[in-house]
Parts: sequence; structure tokens; C-alpha cells
Amino acid sequence: MGRNLALFDLDHTLLPLDSDQAWAHFLAGLGIDGARQHAAEIDGYYRQYSAGTLDMNDYLRYTLAPLARYSREQLDAWHAQFMEQVIVPAIRPAALALLRRHRDADDLCCIVTATNVFVTAPIVKALGVEHLLGIELGTEGDDPAARYTGHATGVPSFREGKIVRTDAWLASLGTTFGDFPKSYFYSDSINDVPLLERVTDPVATNPDDRLRAVATQRGWPVLDLFDAG
Repeated sequence: MGRNLALFDLDHTLLPLDSDQAWAHFLAGLGIDGARQHAAEIDGYYRQYSAGTLDMNDYLRYTLAPLARYSREQLDAWHAQFMEQVIVPAIRPAALALLRRHRDADDLCCIVTATNVFVTAPIVKALGVEHLLGIELGTEGDDPAARYTGHATGVPSFREGKIVRTDAWLASLGTTFGDFPKSYFYSDSINDVPLLERVTDPVATNPDDRLRAVATQRGWPVLDLFDAG
């Protein structure tokens, strides 16, 4: 038997929060000009996401714009505070245990999220996962420290886009879904039904009400991860 494929959503799946929403509120707490209004707007977009009505292009135009206003050095400094004050305290043992179980089995693990890679890359590193597929960000040049443009690039890793991005990533590794004896995807969101349908072993994880209903109807296992603390 070969290794299996283990895919994970991030927000409300491995974390008991939405990292992009938490980032917006963190910046508001710092008193940055305009950040409080931005956080309120992000809350509205999150309600649309939860309802399955989000226009991703509209959301990305709004949520990514602030990244273009500051240097990468300043953003990274704020993000280090964000990790220390918000994210690390929110990481639960049960989430780490789930990831460790798949790593110990030598499964190929990847987090596939609709949140941008600036916010999520340090989080994924802290969780001990090597691979990340998230919203990619444009930069003003090829320098690693170049400012962000405030625009996304490539296919958004959202709904069916998660399948497109995962297929492309697997192809870059010289493999496909069909090469794995089992493929898992853990998610909380109704928006992730397309990728849940694509894998052999979908797991509704801390599911929202709509996904819980789908999981019940289709006989998918339900994992209430944070019940374990």
C-alpha cells in the first residue's frame, strides 16, 4: 500500500477561528487608520461566506487592498505579533494530533484554504504542515520583500477552485488523486462540498449546519474536533 493523501481546510477546521477575519480584527485592535471599518466589512463578507453566497472576486478586491499600503517588513512585524497573541493560543491539541496522525502514517499532507498565503503561511508552518494552497498574492517585482499589489493572482482556492489548485499541485509532483489508495479532505464549510466529493474519504470537521446536513444525508463521517479541547 502506498501513502495516502490528506487535505485540510484551515479556518474553523484546524483552527477554531477564521484567520483572515481574526487578522482584520487584530489590525483594528492596533488602532491602524481605517482598520476598524475594514474589520466590520470583513465580518459582513464572512457572513456571506457562511451562507454560501460570497462573491470571491469582490471579497478579494476588498480584503487584499490593505496589504498594498504597508511594507513587507511592517506587515511581517505585525504578523509576528498576530501569531503570538492570536493564533498560537488558538491552536488546539486535537488539531495537532490529527495532523500528527497523518504525518506519522507518511501521508502527503496539504492545507487548502481560501485565505491568502500572507496570512496563512506562518500558521501552516506553526502547524507543522509542509504544503499550502491558498490565495496567491501579486507583488511589485520578483524581490522576496517586494510590496504586495493588493491583488490576487491565479485561480482562487475557493469552491471548485480548490480542485483546480489541488490537481495542479499534484501534477507538479508527478501524481494525481488516483495514484493514492485513499484521499482525505477535512473541512467545516458547505463551500468545500466540491473537494469533499472529489476525495475517497471526506470528513465533515466541525461542520456548519448546512454541511452537517449534507454529511448526514451522504453518510460522511463527522468529526467535532474541538470537543476534545
